[in-house]
Amino acid sequence: MDLWQLKVFKTVVDQKGFSKAANAIHLTQPTVSSHIRELEDYFDCQLIDRLGRQALPTKAGERLYAYAERLLTLFDETETAIREFLGKISGRITIGGSTIPGCYLLPSVIGSFIKQFKDVHVSLIVGDTERVVDDLLNYKLELGVVGAKTPDKRLIQERLIEDNLRLIIPSDHKWAGRKQISLEMLSSEPFIVREPGSGTLTSVQHSLARIGFDIKNLRVVAEMGSTAAVIQGIKNHVGVSILSPIAVEDELKSGTLKALTIEKMDLKRYFYLTLHKDRAASPLCRAFCDFLKERIISTAPRRPGRG
Repeated sequence: MDLWQLKVFKTVVDQKGFSKAANAIHLTQPTVSSHIRELEDYFDCQLIDRLGRQALPTKAGERLYAYAERLLTLFDETETAIREFLGKISGRITIGGSTIPGCYLLPSVIGSFIKQFKDVHVSLIVGDTERVVDDLLNYKLELGVVGAKTPDKRLIQERLIEDNLRLIIPSDHKWAGRKQISLEMLSSEPFIVREPGSGTLTSVQHSLARIGFDIKNLRVVAEMGSTAAVIQGIKNHVGVSILSPIAVEDELKSGTLKALTIEKMDLKRYFYLTLHKDRAASPLCRAFCDFLKERIISTAPRRPGRG
């Protein structure tokens, strides 16, 4: 058994197929199959169930997958550490972002980072806050940026940037001429929520709870699994919703959507840099964290009254 065989095995499981795995790592399908057979011979058990065109791990394969992930991550960290010792920032890093930072903030930071450090490969996994937290706890990610605090003491979080959620409505809505509405007005309007596990939903629930209001008292007509879907729902008059203005910046500039405040509701939240407390950050991870914080500080809007 060697690390390359584990890499091939992990890719087959990730891609759920031999041909897709072969394309992903630029091998022929017979070569991929040969590596898997060698691993199965080594452990004297079946690791992959071949179900038609789909390949799924057996129970033994699931156990091996967890260790393969850790070994391959440690290998990447080892390479990165030695290269840093030699004065080079290089290697691979996998980071996670909940919907808003993952889709609207991190891509530009990653672009600038890899322009500066050309021997670095960054993988960005985008999911809701709950998924990013789970992946951090299971060592699938080195760092994450999410839009909600987590109570799990195994993770450490640092505030990165402030975000002020707003009620987003179509430009032809009856409230389009207003800057603010009351919570009583919102209670009677069709409302779209994000799915459970979303940082945006968690922030909205907490904001409502602080003023003694339960989100169940809103007229929820739809639950949608992504910010993009919610935006389309608003544009197509399914309902209104509370979102980050970052996600609808273009629509607000063009005037197709409007952003309002809600009386007595504090919708301020933060995006958090999130790391596993028990996982030593690799040199590449530390370099990216420093770069991210510098970039966020340099691009953050200056507040009135500050020098």
